[in-house]
Amino acid sequence: MTHLKQTVWVMIVAILGVGNVMATEEAEYTVVLKDQSFEVRDYEPHILAETIVDGKFSNAGDKAFGRLFKYISGDNTSQQTIEMTSPVAQEAESEKIDMTSPVGQKRENDSWVVSFMMPASYTMETLPQPKDPKITLRQVPRQRMAVVRYSGTWSEKGYQNHKNKLDAWINENGFRAIGEPVWARYNPPFMPWFLRRNEVLVPIVIPVDIE
Repeated sequence: MTHLKQTVWVMIVAILGVGNVMATEEAEYTVVLKDQSFEVRDYEPHILAETIVDGKFSNAGDKAFGRLFKYISGDNTSQQTIEMTSPVAQEAESEKIDMTSPVGQKRENDSWVVSFMMPASYTMETLPQPKDPKITLRQVPRQRMAVVRYSGTWSEKGYQNHKNKLDAWINENGFRAIGEPVWARYNPPFMPWFLRRNEVLVPIVIPVDIE
């Protein structure tokens, strides 16, 4: 990470407070099966704000993060009715959205889809729309995910290594992958690598005869 990127993150923490950066709320899920660092989870429906960026695995997150962070920091359209006071004033006001975790990343053709999960208090109807046309909101239905959790740096080698382990575990247990793998990060960049929570998640189905 460059000194400039590190400085930007420190500034964000100073403004928002450490507790509000990268983890005030997580996607809600139930653990169905646990096997050392592997889990099967049932995730509740949730909404993602996502954007597509070109580039290598290692810099896709950096390219998308600023765009998505700008959206949740107020670059959105939220029409409000202002109570009558003296004087009377009415305007369209930008709304700030709490940051949640994880930050997700998955491949789409030769690009990467990077996403922020929206707080559970919002619906598709109540979420303010992004001003940036490169950001879209998407409702994700309830889904079952196979997951491997690991600590370490945000390298493509680490991701690929744990993805391969998860693929093998899925096959060994007779599960069936039904979607693309997602790389999830739960911590800000200044978190020491050995304390970071990283995950690879793959949507699966479990055949009835082995449930």
